[in-house]
Amino acid sequence: MLMKWLQHKNLKFLQSALVTNSIWGVFSNVLQVLFVSLFFVVVARKYSAPEFAEFLIATTVYQLVVAFSSMGLGQWFIREYDTESDKLMLTSKFLKTQVGLGILFYLVNIGMAYAIYPDGQIRLLCIILGTNIIFDNFINAIKSLNIAEFRQKKTATILVIDGFLKLVVGCLLFVIPFSIAVLSALMIAVRIVTLSLFLKVGAEGTITLSSLIKAKIDYTDLKKIVIKNWQFIVIGSISIIYWRIANIIISKMLTLADVANYEIAYRVFSIFGILPLIAGSTIFPQFIKYYNQGDFRALKKIYKTVFLLYTLFALISYLMVNALATDVIPLAFGSGYPGADLCLKQMFLTFLVLPTVLLQANLIVAIGLESKDMLFNLLSFAINVAGCFIGLHFFSKSLAVINYSIFASFLFFHIAQDMLLISKKITTPLYCLGFYVLLGGSVLLYHLIAESLNPYISLFAVTAAVALAAFGIYSMQSKWTGDNQQLEPAIPLSK
Repeated sequence: MLMKWLQHKNLKFLQSALVTNSIWGVFSNVLQVLFVSLFFVVVARKYSAPEFAEFLIATTVYQLVVAFSSMGLGQWFIREYDTESDKLMLTSKFLKTQVGLGILFYLVNIGMAYAIYPDGQIRLLCIILGTNIIFDNFINAIKSLNIAEFRQKKTATILVIDGFLKLVVGCLLFVIPFSIAVLSALMIAVRIVTLSLFLKVGAEGTITLSSLIKAKIDYTDLKKIVIKNWQFIVIGSISIIYWRIANIIISKMLTLADVANYEIAYRVFSIFGILPLIAGSTIFPQFIKYYNQGDFRALKKIYKTVFLLYTLFALISYLMVNALATDVIPLAFGSGYPGADLCLKQMFLTFLVLPTVLLQANLIVAIGLESKDMLFNLLSFAINVAGCFIGLHFFSKSLAVINYSIFASFLFFHIAQDMLLISKKITTPLYCLGFYVLLGGSVLLYHLIAESLNPYISLFAVTAAVALAAFGIYSMQSKWTGDNQQLEPAIPLSK
């Protein structure tokens, strides 16, 4: 049915690359996240709450540092790859740069751990788990190569294996109990196996040891790349920092129970976030292609169609979580985390705008406005951090402050993007207003019905209403998005 509808609407790109590639990617990544989530469930049950919280804190520190370690150059590489003639040399230099940056930021990880946490166990775990930074930089570089080559299926398959191996390590605890430090070391062993698979299978013969050796990167080259593309450093890192800075704040200002509740909620949140992330990795290079070709009509057609699909997905996901979280979370993670379901419901307010924020961010970068995207990221991040500290200090020592601060920052981000895209005549004020009315009206309607009826009945009723509204919006959106207007180029088409 979906394929016939896409064919009827003449959306050939969505029939091929987006639907085929992305659905496989989503399926594989769901499996990976499920495996990893089950791993965390096992660890949470087999270690005491303080040990589990220490493991989560060390993981958070490394993930916070790894957000910067790639210097955000993945999007830069994908955009350059489309026009570069010597693709092998570009790829080799990129990979070699990422390895060097990984080593540098591993040292930063150790320094950060010693500066923030006096606890010796947390420091030890940070030293062990921090080696992931070096491996992750190389793996993420190969992921960027596969996105540029439309080979995400290989990446997704390897990541499923990675998630499964982590679950196997966790299950060893049922047979042989061992310390949390040993567990961390085994996680590094799994990462080494994953890196080997990416080199042998994921790179598909593109990368050779000889090409890496010949690719010479000196300080001048690195400085030139970073200075020229420093906006990508901010863009590429903020998306991870948004969530991981919350873990740091919680670990310092709230309880260890709050650390665990937030992490469990985020694990579920991550599963739903897979679809827009994977689909976005397919759409981004297509945005670049259409923009470079000057095919603005096709660019806008993909944007507005995927925007509507993302909006539907976000709304239905929000409704499902609010209806099911209270029953499902204790069933999945046990009764030891009574605040996780409420935290998840609060967190999913952000999910209402997250998919379309990611879509619009990809579009803005694709048309050469990464400096604007960087500014929006910085302002949004500032709102997030300020909201957390002000709320925790003056109002309530609770996870609600963290979740609502993140939601407010993403809402600002979305509105700022809307204003920019309106100025570039990619969308219109009426279309943007319709988006917020649909979101707000659906959420309000659900909660009004849920107060007096069964939440499952409310879920069904509001989902049906949303589907009908979406059908009406799609039939009108050619008028609302201004398809007949000309897109104003942000950069020369020859670039």
